[in-house]
Amino acid sequence: MRFFWTFFWAILISAVISYVLTSMAGNAFDVTSMFVVAILMSLAVFLLGEGVLKNGEEQ
Repeated sequence: MRFFWTFFWAILISAVISYVLTSMAGNAFDVTSMFVVAILMSLAVFLLGEGVLKNGEEQ
């Protein structure tokens, strides 16, 4: 369930960031790039949460 909520929030945050940045540049909103950013954000959170940060707590 935690993976679902992480991906859900990554989609929302990347949608807002993409919309604001494309509006400032005067370009059209691109949904595909928004999902790519959401997937990259989710992967970063998953890797940090499951691997890197948990190993740091054990020391």
